[in-house]
Amino acid sequence: MASLKYWVWLSSLSGIGAYRANRLLERFGSPEQIYFAEENDYGELYGLRKNEISALSDKNLLGAKKILEDCAELGYRILTIYDGEYPARLGSISDPPVVLYVRGQLPVLDEEAAVAVVGTRNCTPYGIKAAERIGYELSRHGCLVVSGLARGIDTAAAKGALRAGGRVVGVVGAGLDIVYPPENRQLYDDVAGIGAIISEYPPGTPAAGEHFPQRNRVLSGISVGVAVVEAPLRSGALITASLALDQGRDVFALPGNVDSPSCEGSNQLLREGAVFITSGMEIAQEYEALFPDKIQSVRIKVPLDEKQADKLIGNIKAQIRQKPTKKEIDNDKIVEYIDLVQLKEHLNEDEFAVIAAIGSQTKHIDEIIAACELGANEVLSALTILEIDGYIEQIKGKYFRLLYEQKKR
Repeated sequence: MASLKYWVWLSSLSGIGAYRANRLLERFGSPEQIYFAEENDYGELYGLRKNEISALSDKNLLGAKKILEDCAELGYRILTIYDGEYPARLGSISDPPVVLYVRGQLPVLDEEAAVAVVGTRNCTPYGIKAAERIGYELSRHGCLVVSGLARGIDTAAAKGALRAGGRVVGVVGAGLDIVYPPENRQLYDDVAGIGAIISEYPPGTPAAGEHFPQRNRVLSGISVGVAVVEAPLRSGALITASLALDQGRDVFALPGNVDSPSCEGSNQLLREGAVFITSGMEIAQEYEALFPDKIQSVRIKVPLDEKQADKLIGNIKAQIRQKPTKKEIDNDKIVEYIDLVQLKEHLNEDEFAVIAAIGSQTKHIDEIIAACELGANEVLSALTILEIDGYIEQIKGKYFRLLYEQKKR
């Protein structure tokens, strides 16, 4: 194995992109051989421009050594395209990064139903809610969410997946030590804490516009599918979708308001043949056969009838009063309607109270607020989370009803 310093030298050369670096590796066999080649050897290669030959002739390794020192200090790993841990899925594209910098624990991506969730930075409340729900559902059903960690849809999808207790792999267009956007520092920490963030750019590289199209090919390259949640016609998400098609990946799109410019791109993808989706569960269904050990049993949510709801509400109210242990509430009849163990682990007291207030009937928001004895803001917040998580649904006129999960047959 060639020394890492030669890999870092090759990947950091100005004017030598990933495509050219891969062609050089095919010709010379290793970055070390590329480094020790003579200028005349480079000149024999068809298509190399003068500035590229000049870059390759610069044998200064100080920059590469500094990058290695920075990675060691910051705790980042370096994967080369020749490493066994390098994702074969990514290596199969035409221009894979020859080096990946890794923060956190990178899953074995080739064994994961990895789905990139992408969309506009300037998204609507509809887009935020939908992206968070899709990220949550993908994670709950065993898919690995891939995110660019950008503002807007990327952030919402990543947060949804984390809220479900799943891992996220972030792909960024800057050095791993550069948080972009700055307000996502906590999100970066959360993602790296249980998943990983990867970049082809060394530490200290600032976020730049030209980096993001390159980042997008990695997003789709490590994934089996790309879900476009909300995107205008001129959007990086559409670039990612186009790259995904070129790479042989699946493309999914969520329909949006036909009058909204922020949805024109995603709606166009549907006209062009993208797979129509309304939930993360529908994406997970596509990969059940390919990843049977990863994808959890996909469930279909249907409204509770009055008898089922009464049984559920009675048990929930008992939990609120008595706070029973898992053993006391974990029985087949209750789980048949809704997993109360899961409720106990994932819902707070306000959310429990809202479910109890809705009961077996369809209730207007004003009735729910009155029954909960909570403030309007607390109830609205709980309703939003419960709807995202799929425990309730809103029907016309601010009315809500409970849902339960039924195994797909």
